[in-house]
Amino acid sequence: MNDEKQCCSKERIAKTAEKLKVLGHPLRLEILCLIEKNSSCVSELWKCLDQPQPVISQHLAILKNRGIVESKTNGNKRIYSITDPFVKNIIAMGLKNGPDF
Repeated sequence: MNDEKQCCSKERIAKTAEKLKVLGHPLRLEILCLIEKNSSCVSELWKCLDQPQPVISQHLAILKNRGIVESKTNGNKRIYSITDPFVKNIIAMGLKNGPDF
């Protein structure tokens, strides 16, 4: 068999590792869990997580810059949703099977 078929490409491994690093922050995981349960705006997230609005906004910016979430304007609110299928699956599995999600 061809070794290429047996191993993941280095590029794919690097991209997956980068996504997992972004997900490695506990607050970002909490944000993603809340977004997955019901699309949320910043004010709902910071109230629920008891964190200052700038902190939530910074983490959302990181997630958005990595293509993990997107936002849509609804009136005067930005509603966030998970757009990355890989991350969406991880969060959904965590919500379904995880010990503390």
